[in-house]
Parts: sequence; structure tokens; C-alpha cells
Amino acid sequence: MAFHIPSLKAEDKPMVIASAFILVILSIGTVYTLSTQGSAPLLSPGYLLQQLQTGSFLGIVAAGMMVVILLGHIDLSVAWTMTAAAMMATTVGGEWAIPTGIAVGAAVGLVNGFGVAYLRVPSMIFTLGVDSVLRGLMVAHTGGFAPQDSATPLMRTLASDRFLGIPSAIFVWLAVSVVIAVMLKRTAFGREIYVTGNREVAAYLSGIRTRRVILGSFVVSGICAALAGVMLAGYSARAYQGMGNPFLLPAIAAVVIGGTRILGGQGRYIGTLIGVILIVLLNSVLSIMQMPEAGRQVIYGSVIISMLLVYGRGNKVHS
Repeated sequence: MAFHIPSLKAEDKPMVIASAFILVILSIGTVYTLSTQGSAPLLSPGYLLQQLQTGSFLGIVAAGMMVVILLGHIDLSVAWTMTAAAMMATTVGGEWAIPTGIAVGAAVGLVNGFGVAYLRVPSMIFTLGVDSVLRGLMVAHTGGFAPQDSATPLMRTLASDRFLGIPSAIFVWLAVSVVIAVMLKRTAFGREIYVTGNREVAAYLSGIRTRRVILGSFVVSGICAALAGVMLAGYSARAYQGMGNPFLLPAIAAVVIGGTRILGGQGRYIGTLIGVILIVLLNSVLSIMQMPEAGRQVIYGSVIISMLLVYGRGNKVHS
């Protein structure tokens, strides 16, 4: 009797490839540590949980970034959105710390969305400009020095404490993942994001308020970046200049590795999750191998360019 093995769907192939690379990374890291240290920490549950804890900040940023990339846009302001949200949260302190940080992210998202959707400025240029403005505002706010304010106990609890032996940050990432996945899969807003990303003019002519969709998507990205910044401040016990800079390229890389089409209209959130895990493990192995930061940035940029060539050359027509 012959068995038929169904072929993979096109949208599933990136996730399968990324999953295979995760196994390759784990294998390389294990062989390297066994040969140099005589042990294999990469395979221990405690080490993996620690990596997922630090990776949760990247995962939350990537969740918001995916929503924007699904529209064929990009948000280059997430780095200083994270920093600004963290700095303002630690400055306000108390019970209003986290709401203040989230409000900063929502405000940045509104500005980005208005500029892209209503002023029709290319997202890459507008969000980069907003990022520069945020950088200037935070330097003015702190006088160019590291702020002296510390994270609140709740911020530290969400980022550093454990519940049932599992870091709380992972639960926050899981909650964000559920919200984003349900929003994209089960809500009208999610379906409108995909339709708008495929062809904005056709979506508009079909009755979708595409400007509001774009505005809402940038707000989601801003809120996710702000939440990640607030949690990162809790993990570090303080906010500091440029704390969000290391997350921009990895977040974009995680999204495109997971199969989200860089030109918009195609992608599954599970793919972004896999992409984040791949980036986290890759970063861990590169750290073990003492790869300098410059080398890591070269790798992230190369991954983005490669995936753009692979997934961004379809016959998508823009109007």
C-alpha cells in the first residue's frame, strides 16, 4: 500500500525551514559547548527557560512589528519607543508607571499611523523620523545622562520573578501572543489587515476603512514596543539610554524568518514565534562563541536581505 505525503503549503515552508534551523543551531551549540566546556547547557530546561525569559522582550516587539509588516509597512521607531516608555514609566513610578509607559507607546503609534495613513508619508521615512524625535526628547529629559529612577516592584515582578518555576515574562509574552493571534485570525480588524496588505486600493474600494486599519496597526506596534520597554526596565531594574536599540533588527528578522511577506498580506503568527525562538537561540550560541556585536548585526542584516529576496519577489501588484 502506498502512502501519500501531502506537500507543504507555501506559507508553511518558512516555518519548517526555520524549525530545521533551530535544530541545527541547537546541535552546533551543543557540540561546541561539549568540546570546549565538557557540558551542554543549551539542552538543560533551566537554560532554555532563561533564554526564553530574555527572548520574551524581543517576542513582544516582534508581535507588534508583524502587524505593521502585514500591511506592507515597517516601524523603525520601536527602539526609542521602548526606551521612551521605560524612561517615562520609571520617572512617574508607583501604580501609574506601567499605564504611563503603555500610553507613551500608544501615542507614538498614533503619530506614526497618522503620518503614514493620512499624510501618506512612506512608513520607513516617517517612523525613522519619529525615532529620532524620541531620541532627542529623551536626551533632553535626562540631560544626556542615565536616569536615576528605578523600576517599580510590579515592573520587576513581571520581568524577573517566577510563577510555578517559569519566568513571569514568558507568561506576559504568551498573553500578548494569544491576543495578537486571536486578533489576526478571529476578528474583522485582523482580516482587514490582511486584505489591506494584499492590495490597499482594492480594500478601500470594497468598503474597508484602510486608513483606520493602518492607524490601528501602528498603535498596536507602539503598545507592544512600550510594553517590552517597560518589562526590560523591570528586568534591568532601571531604564537607560538606547536600551531598545538591540531589538530593532532582530524583531524584523524574526518576522521575516517566520514567513511574513515583507510586502504585506501574508503571514502567520506562529511563524513569528518560531522566528523569535530561532533568533534567541542564535544569539545565545553566538554569545557562547563570543561573537562581537558587529558580527551579530551583520548576520541579522544578512538574514533580512536573504528572506526579502526569497519571499519578497512575488507577483504582488501595488496600485
